[in-house]
Order: sequence, then structure tokens, then C-alpha cells
Amino acid sequence: MSEQNDFWREAMRQGMGQTAFLRALGGELLEFAKGRGRIRLPYAPHLVGDPRSGAVHGGVLTALLDQACGMAIGSALRAPAGMATLDLRVDHMKASAPDIDIIVESECIKIGREVAFARAHAFQSSPDNRLAMATGAFMLMRLEARA
Repeated sequence: MSEQNDFWREAMRQGMGQTAFLRALGGELLEFAKGRGRIRLPYAPHLVGDPRSGAVHGGVLTALLDQACGMAIGSALRAPAGMATLDLRVDHMKASAPDIDIIVESECIKIGREVAFARAHAFQSSPDNRLAMATGAFMLMRLEARA
């Protein structure tokens, strides 16, 4: 891999771990490499959508799944590119338990010329006991070199 590719990939990794969204939630980037991503979201009262049960709001999970899919694609690209979510299907399978961190894992499935595909899932104690899962299509916007 070239130094230039190493540079932009490291810059993207750092950027993904420091987005305003992830910082506001208190999330932490755990993995960003070879078409995979992993985020940890510590449980916090400001993320709760149901005060009676203490479950994290479904919108928080949806947005984290979206970001994680983008991370997986970004880590798999051979050249820098912007991306936008074209379609994201999220299946919420169960409510989160209170006071337990959430982990989101993602993987890039395919990168085409203009569209990339990824999937992700969120869980607390075991990847086999999912809170939600997502499949998405993302438009790629190739960055052109300027003279």
C-alpha cells in the first residue's frame, strides 16, 4: 500500500472517530480496518428513549448503524471518496437493557463503481443476541484531483 493511501486512510479513521455525532453521544471508535468497523457506545441517561425501562432510543441505534456501515465502506476503499446513504433498512429486534454499553459491528459487502453496500448489527453482551441490524446502500462520490 502506498504512503499516500496510508495517509488518507489514517485521516479517514481519525475523522470517523471524531465526528460531532459520535462525540455528542460519547461513542468510541474501536476498529476501522479492511472493510470492518466497530463502535462502542457507553450507556448514558441522555440516550434513553424510554425512561421506564431505560432503553436507548431507537434513533440512536439507527444513526450508529448508519455511521458504522459508512466506516466499513470507508476502510475498504482503495481511493478517497465521499459517500451518502441511499437506502438503509434497519430491523429493531429488541430494546436495550439499561446500564450496559452497546457495541456496533459493521462490514463492507461490496464496492461498485458508484454504489457500495454494507451491513451492521448492534448488541450488548453477545453478538448472537442482537438489538438491531441494518443493511445499506451508499452512493460513492469520487474525489477528483485538482491541479
